Amino acid sequence: MRQFFARYKFFFVFLALLSGLIIYLFYKALKPEQKLPVYQPSMVNPELVDTTIQFKRKYHTIAPFRLVNQNGDTITENDYQDKIYVADFFFTTCPTICPIMTDNMVDIQKAVADDPEVKLLSHSVTPDIDSVAQLKKYAIEKGVDDRKWNLVTGDKKQIYELARKSYLAVKTTGDGGPFDMIHTENFILVDKENRIRGFYDGTKEEEIEKLLEDLKILKREYRK
Repeated sequence: MRQFFARYKFFFVFLALLSGLIIYLFYKALKPEQKLPVYQPSMVNPELVDTTIQFKRKYHTIAPFRLVNQNGDTITENDYQDKIYVADFFFTTCPTICPIMTDNMVDIQKAVADDPEVKLLSHSVTPDIDSVAQLKKYAIEKGVDDRKWNLVTGDKKQIYELARKSYLAVKTTGDGGPFDMIHTENFILVDKENRIRGFYDGTKEEEIEKLLEDLKILKREYRK
């Protein structure tokens, strides 16, 4: 018997490797690789979407933009080219959900500190109040890393259109006043093709954990 196994040992090794490969392929087939959805306006709460695109079902991307950050630098979509990023809407004088959202964005900043693929982008919904100086003061207080995270202000109409027509993240009262953009607690995950891949409640720790897990899934798409 011992002589038999010795004689055919290479065959049995090959058979074992082949069996392992077959089991692995079956496992992969039964458990397909996770992939995040690509969100379209028709998939989102209509209250957060401009009426002109509420029924759009494909090809939705974040529109080009030109805003100013906490350092007075002009920020455009080119600063996020070939990057995955997390976006949100806030204002520096917000006493309710914004401080929680900012603290959670700081946690995300820490988690991606050494990741060159990922950046952050926060838009002020009160650009008339949130000047460059005000944003800089807020950034210093909150520990914003200028290399990773832009707090942006600029033309209110442009920010409004980005919120409603691109990021699908802001409600409106429509009164034209300084606070007519009612921002939500949403963090938006955007891929390298400027497509929305996830929405998360920026006030909840478990949602931040999910965002970070989804970020890993999204990054794997670019490893293929």
